[in-house]
Amino acid sequence: MRFFNTEGPIQHDIHYALPPLERINLRQVLTLIESRRYFLLHAPRQTGKTTVLRALASHLNQTGRYRAVCTNIEAGQAHREDVPAATRAILRAIGSSAITYLKDRFPTERAREMLGAEGDLSGAIGEILADWSGQDVRPLVVFLDEVDALIGDTLLSLLRQLRAGYPDRPERFPQSVALCGVRDIQDYRIHSARENAVIAGGSAFNIKAESLRLGDFTAVDIRTLYMQHTAETGQVFEEPVFDRVWELTQGQPWLVNALAHEVTSRMPEFADPAHPITMDAIDEAKERLIVRKVTHIDQLADKLREERVRRVVQPILDGADASQGAASTDDMSYTIDLGLVRKTRAGLHIANPIYREVIPRYLTEAATTNLSSVLPATAWYVDPASGQLDIEKLLENFQQFFRENSEHWEGRFDYQESGPQLLLQAFLQRIINGGGYIEREYGLGRMRTDLLIRWKHPAGEQRAVIEVKVSRGVTTEKLLNQGLTQTAEYLDRVGAAEGHLIMFERSSRTWDEKVYRDSREVNGRIIGVWGM
Repeated sequence: MRFFNTEGPIQHDIHYALPPLERINLRQVLTLIESRRYFLLHAPRQTGKTTVLRALASHLNQTGRYRAVCTNIEAGQAHREDVPAATRAILRAIGSSAITYLKDRFPTERAREMLGAEGDLSGAIGEILADWSGQDVRPLVVFLDEVDALIGDTLLSLLRQLRAGYPDRPERFPQSVALCGVRDIQDYRIHSARENAVIAGGSAFNIKAESLRLGDFTAVDIRTLYMQHTAETGQVFEEPVFDRVWELTQGQPWLVNALAHEVTSRMPEFADPAHPITMDAIDEAKERLIVRKVTHIDQLADKLREERVRRVVQPILDGADASQGAASTDDMSYTIDLGLVRKTRAGLHIANPIYREVIPRYLTEAATTNLSSVLPATAWYVDPASGQLDIEKLLENFQQFFRENSEHWEGRFDYQESGPQLLLQAFLQRIINGGGYIEREYGLGRMRTDLLIRWKHPAGEQRAVIEVKVSRGVTTEKLLNQGLTQTAEYLDRVGAAEGHLIMFERSSRTWDEKVYRDSREVNGRIIGVWGM
């Protein structure tokens, strides 16, 4: 039986998968190859790039018109800027792929000759590609995977050798070369560790004709992939599941596979194919992936520590427009390439709801853990009769906690400008972990954060909205009314019965002036207002 893949390239005999060549514009790629172009294929990690390249190499070989190989050169990264050592690793990788794809030992034998001789290896990769290209009338096509894993002089050496051999294609150099990685070429910032400076950028590969980005799954792709499991096992996905997976992942391929794998392979209650997979199961799988800190999510969250990522993500967390902040165009392109954010007509957004949960959780992880020692247990906020959360009791407790401790706790966050929102979310997360979920949205350009609490209880699900706004000066009636309107809109959209507006005031006024509790009626809804 096949299963959903969450590690490495697809193997079609054991993995459910979409046809890899249908994920790219095959005609466009073949035209680039036929017209002797060099190009890039990039996308965030674990989106299927390697699977596509391997399938493309096999397709070209099957036509009989080309000799094509896909080579992962990540091994060169371990040698940093030791160009000779990295060159040896890359040559071994090229030789191995030539045997795998073409049963051709020429690159391996030629590399052995070069490595055994005394001399300069700085041009060895280009020399072997040149010699190998002349061994057969069929043009050579080379796909170099994980190129942007290389750094400094090692990456620069490779790119310049490719550029130097480019005019001699196809008789004495590969007809087409594709570089594959996470980043686009303009973000190949090649730093010298010795000089601590940028020594070259994308211009080191100015022969690039196109930069292609591998897209995410569509909603139709998700259904097609999941239905392979149904066809093979008889286990059905209830209809709302497809929309829920699309909503949570926005088609990010690893997340789509990981949710299904979590349910079908790691949740015992769904081991029986007669048990339909429900939307609640998908929500539980999402929570388990986040809590378990799976590698994909952990690696992505680790990028939040980078200053160039912080300049993009910080204003989004505050509900501001990232393009109006300190982030440069390069910062934004880089963060998009990482897959953390996506660009729409309205601006930059966190890429999907799962990442929207991951980011504040990781930024507040230490605070959430430490709060356990100073806050009452979850049960203190739960009504014993109904099993529902007492949201007013919870916010009243937070209001006092924030008044007493905000300066101490906010200073612990890497994203200190978002301190109030992050501290609130750490506080809530520590409580909600006892039996519910928090869903987050950021009102782009509207200076707001929307939080939806979903709490399971014996009679069903409690849904409560908390709207957060931050005033950088004295809170005005206009800002308050704006927040009330937004809260009412969010209540209506998510079908919640209870709503609260928190107004954080970042001013020099005293706490007695800033802290208050009130309620307002908006469109027949009573909304709690909390000043802090």
